Amino acid sequence: MAPKIFIDGEHGTTGLQIRTRMADRRDVELLSIPEAERRNAAIREDMLNSADIAILCLPDDASKEAVKMVAANNNVRIIDTSTAFRIHPDWAYGFAEMDREQGNRIRGSRFVANPGCYPTGAIGLIRPLRAAGILPAGYPVTVNAVSGYTGGGKQMIAQMENPDHPDAISAPHFLYGLPLTHKHVPEMTTHGLLDRAPIFSPSVGRFPQGMIVQVPLHLDDLAEGATLESIHAALSEHYAGQDIVQVIPIEESRSLPRINAVELAGKDTMKLFVFGTPGAAQVNLVALLDNLGKGASGAAVQNMDLMLSA
Repeated sequence: MAPKIFIDGEHGTTGLQIRTRMADRRDVELLSIPEAERRNAAIREDMLNSADIAILCLPDDASKEAVKMVAANNNVRIIDTSTAFRIHPDWAYGFAEMDREQGNRIRGSRFVANPGCYPTGAIGLIRPLRAAGILPAGYPVTVNAVSGYTGGGKQMIAQMENPDHPDAISAPHFLYGLPLTHKHVPEMTTHGLLDRAPIFSPSVGRFPQGMIVQVPLHLDDLAEGATLESIHAALSEHYAGQDIVQVIPIEESRSLPRINAVELAGKDTMKLFVFGTPGAAQVNLVALLDNLGKGASGAAVQNMDLMLSA
């Protein structure tokens, strides 16, 4: 019998993308609430408790409510895409490539917290350097990023695409999170193994899907002897043997005139680059991904497949 999967919040941006990725699969059975009953709490609770894996695509408070609904049912496993449990010690963090054992942690866990899109890029760059002893825990990390506007959900999609919306956004590119208190900072700090919260400057561009995350570094403030080449080698070694995160060779990176934020739109992979001039005192680490791919829905499906392989 095929395992039953329930996407709680399937009509939201992330939920719809998960359904699209699973539309042609015959190895799982998708449970779905009829359109007319979407707000029926009793049916929702029944669906949650009938699933082998429930994928929560909900705001934080609604996710917490859903987890309480299945707390006593050990047969239900949860993947949560909100920020509610991303640094909770009893939840596995759903970034399988974060370290060598993370895939096994996800595979064996009942509760898995799907990473945020920006943290996927930032942690993907930072964590290997922390593990290799290159990046000190107290380094003053800065993270600069731009995302496609679908990361803001249906409200922002409407604001960006409908000029008659009462709160329409006409800007081609804008910064937000200006008070430096973005909800993704705690997970970057925790899973990046940092002692100091990074300064995070997020922004949104006028394109639906795609993302660039940058982490610039001063080599003189890293471990003694750190170079562009040693940083690239640490990233390459960390991600060796897997195909979802790709570290681009230095020579290939040097030949690039620009990075296109939408290059990986619609894909569930991530590319990492190390930019800089040999012998110079600075490097810029760059992650390229789809904010709804490896940054959200694609990661949720990857985590589901790991859990089903247990």
